[in-house]
Amino acid sequence: MSGALEALCTALGVVWAYRDGAGRDRIAPPESRAGACTALGFPAASEAEAADSLARLLAARAARPVPEWHVCTPDFPPDLAPARPWSLRCEDGTCHEGNAGEPLPPLPPGLHRLEAAGSVCTMICAPPALPLPARGWGLMAPLYGLWEGAPAGLGSYGQLASLACGAAATGADFVGINPVHAGFPCDPMAFSPYAPSHRRRLNLLHVTPGQDETGPTGPLIDHPRAVPARLAALETAFAEVAAAGMPLAFEEWRRDEGAALERFCTHQALSEVFGPYWHLWPEAMRRPDAPEVAAFARDHALRLCFHAWGQWQAARQLSAAQAGARAAGMAHGLYLDLAVGTHHFGAEIWSEQGASASGEAGVALFPARISLGAPPDPIAPQGQNWSIATFSPRGLTARGFAPLAETLRAQMRHAGILRIDHILGFERAFWVPEGLPGLYVAMPRDAMLAVTRLEAFRAGALVVGEDLGAVPPGLRAALAASGILGCRVAWLERDWDGTGEFLPPEDWEEAALASLSTHDLPTWAGWRVGREIAWRARLGLVDAEASTQAHAARAREVEGFARAARLSTPGRAGWLGALARAGSRLVAVQAEDVLDSLEQANLPGTVLEHPNWRRRLAASVAALVADPRLAEAGRIMARHGRGDGPDRGATPGVVPSDAPEKPRA
Repeated sequence: MSGALEALCTALGVVWAYRDGAGRDRIAPPESRAGACTALGFPAASEAEAADSLARLLAARAARPVPEWHVCTPDFPPDLAPARPWSLRCEDGTCHEGNAGEPLPPLPPGLHRLEAAGSVCTMICAPPALPLPARGWGLMAPLYGLWEGAPAGLGSYGQLASLACGAAATGADFVGINPVHAGFPCDPMAFSPYAPSHRRRLNLLHVTPGQDETGPTGPLIDHPRAVPARLAALETAFAEVAAAGMPLAFEEWRRDEGAALERFCTHQALSEVFGPYWHLWPEAMRRPDAPEVAAFARDHALRLCFHAWGQWQAARQLSAAQAGARAAGMAHGLYLDLAVGTHHFGAEIWSEQGASASGEAGVALFPARISLGAPPDPIAPQGQNWSIATFSPRGLTARGFAPLAETLRAQMRHAGILRIDHILGFERAFWVPEGLPGLYVAMPRDAMLAVTRLEAFRAGALVVGEDLGAVPPGLRAALAASGILGCRVAWLERDWDGTGEFLPPEDWEEAALASLSTHDLPTWAGWRVGREIAWRARLGLVDAEASTQAHAARAREVEGFARAARLSTPGRAGWLGALARAGSRLVAVQAEDVLDSLEQANLPGTVLEHPNWRRRLAASVAALVADPRLAEAGRIMARHGRGDGPDRGATPGVVPSDAPEKPRA
């Protein structure tokens, strides 16, 4: 490796040598390293180019009298005294000035802008830690899989509200769902909630329609038929509203949302004419600031109004679900999920094009030709390319972390808990340059955690960080110090550095949300019989010998977990009791497990081979909330100090037998 390229990678935080998920040492080739540096704004196609970029980077850093960002605590003087005269503009518009060496004044919570000699520093003033929640539990369910009356259509925000109120009556403190970011209504097959079009906008397709829909029924969602049916119902509802005159409340909301909403609505209207993915549009339409785009928006004002109305309806209905959940007694209400990235050719990236960065015009917020992924592991030996874009550390810093703050704020507006998918990316992101092996790029972790604490403090929300996989050293300690809960999954909680045995639930980390499984792992019933192993064999992803070995290993795991969890029965009461006794502050119960479902929501490593994100729940919302199995979950959780049990405060019925309870202090 060339000296200049190596030094440039080190200076930019590009990590080309790492250990993968299977414990093997990997080294990314020079082409991958050069691609990452170029995506960060420092071309490195040759030794000379890398040397020039390194010199430019080091000179720029040496010339700065202030750092690019600084974290401080509200109402305490920041530990920063600029070496040049400075000016400080607070988020509320308040301004301060000082001479070289003079300390900054105590600041209120917020993102503030410090300038000195032409350099800008983002002052992130946030509480040092978020408080941990009381012991509680919640129900996890796929929003798309909710239904009422007949198993048809797509789940709606209205059905979510009914589920939350019903779950509250069993003592649940929250209801968790998959991401509800804006998707691609013009492409019915783009239904993965983790590859959204825009993370600051909501999914129109979950808006409760104003009329009954017709469509195929059954356990699997037929998106090519269900999506047009939902859109047709919403078009009819909008036409009726528009004919009567748009409500004043809508007009005021649209005005308050401003230019960002209008750009999104313009993108959606353009998609209806030119197709869902903007890189295939006519050249003149590929940038939001183009005059042709402005003319299109004027000529299609009614379509922009439809999409703005759809966002208004989604926001109102999601907020109503949260308000209803809290009114019904839930401690937290909705538990929403923030996807780790966004589609390369969706509304979010289209809207960001041309945005200038203070002091660093042209720094990309989303690096071109870079996808987010994961290093090789036993399940995916070639590594994973998720084909989604992620924030560039330089672009995010140059924009004062506003895109991250706005993305968090958009979700926390409707939630009591926000899960951040793959929070490992706050420490380092696994970048996959187009056509090349991947490598890691360091992120401004402490700044991103501070922004997260700030927005959670403002919203009064909890944060759960999905810290599963190849966790970088120090990340979990940093999350714990911030009061951000980790994720603990029963089947992954083992003494990995010693015997490999499962850990007793009582020993699971306190500052965490614990669960038996996740949407990417088998259900309780499926895990016990190795259902995902059978699927992989059926699809040819593993051979017969590997499948046989995996099934034998699973049988041993089932026995090992039963010993560690002290299961008196393999049935529902046993695993519920084990989960309820967990040392973690929060635990989550999946609706699929309550309903004894065999199949899981998503099988990693597959796209269309397995019915990912298509399974409806085995019971309607009304049937689920009235199901004795859900009430049983509430009683067992209450018995172990979580929630209030069925009917919140009513005298509980007979408590089912479960594993022996560990004496409580």
